[in-house]
Amino acid sequence: MNVQVETPEALDVDSEGGFRSGVIRLLGSWRLAGIAIPFLILFIVLSVWSGPFLSTTNLINILDQQCAFLAIAAAGTLVLVAGGLDLSVGAIYGLTAVVSGELAEHHSPFIAIGVALLVGLGVGLVNGMIVAFLKINPLIATLAMSFVIGGVALRVSNNNLIVLSQNSGFYKFANVQLWSIPSAVWIVLVFVVILALLLARTTFGRYVIASGGNAEAARLAGVRVNQIRIITYALSGLAAGLGGVIDTSRLLSAQATGGGPTLTFTVLAGIVVGGTSIAGGEGSVPRTTIGVLFIALIGNGFNLLNINTLYQQIVLGLILLAAVSIDVWARKRRR
Repeated sequence: MNVQVETPEALDVDSEGGFRSGVIRLLGSWRLAGIAIPFLILFIVLSVWSGPFLSTTNLINILDQQCAFLAIAAAGTLVLVAGGLDLSVGAIYGLTAVVSGELAEHHSPFIAIGVALLVGLGVGLVNGMIVAFLKINPLIATLAMSFVIGGVALRVSNNNLIVLSQNSGFYKFANVQLWSIPSAVWIVLVFVVILALLLARTTFGRYVIASGGNAEAARLAGVRVNQIRIITYALSGLAAGLGGVIDTSRLLSAQATGGGPTLTFTVLAGIVVGGTSIAGGEGSVPRTTIGVLFIALIGNGFNLLNINTLYQQIVLGLILLAAVSIDVWARKRRR
């Protein structure tokens, strides 16, 4: 008996003549509208209610402050789409921040940046291999790794705040102005665009979606699911490393506990609010970008309007619950 297995390139086509693909595209459009419309409404409301909000200085500051979140969330989208979850990004961010800070004190900026990025990439690879080969639940695996990484970061920095001189060449990495926009924003923009194209326009991106949508079907079609997931975790580690280096260069200071759970869950919130499915198999880097900036606008707006930050946490929690509820509803409708 001959068994016909779909090729990887045909994973998005089914026996109903592409009907499922059409449904997925339609849901994707609704997900985009679901985050883009609230973002535009909030932007308009803040523009009307707060004079300083629409100033060039404020808008550039928002982008500058969100650089690390945007880079980490973009890579985290690939992890989630592939069926994984990375709760160690805050710890990796802290580790690479102190590594780059320590090295920048005694070595060239290139060494500090390069080593820190390699550390992030290496930790991401380890995360991926633990999840892929040991078959440990990614939530547990990456949560455990976050404690290990956090301990290493404390050892590297001796639990001290690292402060760098503004005269250091390392400062230029994130703070050189191009058309009045800091270099950190341009670096992250390039990184995010590359990941967006990688997910949406390449064979690798199709494999990522297939791995998260139906891992067993993807394996039967010849996709090396474990390798795909390991690569996404490696990219997540690299992005966390980039975020740590950028913020250390931008602020000229680093601390092992600088990222932690707050960064991790803010990034995860941006990804989910952007419409990436928590069950895997569906997501978009541009939507994640809007999701992260939407959360940033809420924080910026609360500060400009002098609203108690307690309510900011409540609002973010409600928005996250709504986003997850919409995701569950969409998956049920798709069935």
